[in-house]
Amino acid sequence: MPEELRAHKVKRLHMRSMRRGIKEMDLILSAYAADHLETMDDAGLTLYDNMLNENDHDLYQWVTGQVAVPDEYSELIARIQSRIADQPVGQV
Repeated sequence: MPEELRAHKVKRLHMRSMRRGIKEMDLILSAYAADHLETMDDAGLTLYDNMLNENDHDLYQWVTGQVAVPDEYSELIARIQSRIADQPVGQV
């Protein structure tokens, strides 16, 4: 199977960010994806794709700081947390 085109991968990841299952993660990840996916390099997109394969409850606990983030995702989760912290109250 041919390698996925970058534009298709970005669109796919954006859609997966919006359709998580937990509304909070839908809001958090879709906002992050809208701001960052287009500018991520291929390695960043692959890491984000791998992160999206994780359980929603785990992702939520990582993003909210309830449990420790696995090392492989620590920088990415920190950027997502930073994106949330920069938003006015009531917006993600």
